[in-house]
Amino acid sequence: MVTTVSALATLRAALATAQTRTLASCSEAMIQKLKLGIAKLRRDKYGIPSERRTRLIDQLALQLEALEAAATEDALAADQSSDKAATTVRGFTRRHPERKPLPNHLPARAGCP
Repeated sequence: MVTTVSALATLRAALATAQTRTLASCSEAMIQKLKLGIAKLRRDKYGIPSERRTRLIDQLALQLEALEAAATEDALAADQSSDKAATTVRGFTRRHPERKPLPNHLPARAGCP
C-alpha cells in the first residue's frame, strides 16, 4: 500500500513537471512570434513612416511584456509546485472512539428498557 502511494505521488510530480514544460514551450513560442513581428514592423517603420505601425509596435511590445511576465510567473509557480510535490506525509493509524465509564452517582443497568 505504501509503495502504491509513493508511486502515485511520483506520477503526480512527473505530470506536473510535464505540464509545466508544455506551458513554458507555448509561452516561449508566443514570445518568439511577437519578437519577430515587432522586428518586421520596425523594419517597415523605418522604410515608410506610418503612425499606425508605431501604435501597432507599441501594442505588440505591451503584449510581449505581458507574456514574458506570465512565463516568469508560471516558471516560479512550477518550481514551487515541484517543491510541494516532493514533500512526503507520514501515515497514521486512526484511533477508535471509546466510551468513558459512567459517573459514580449514576446507577448501572444491565440492559436497555
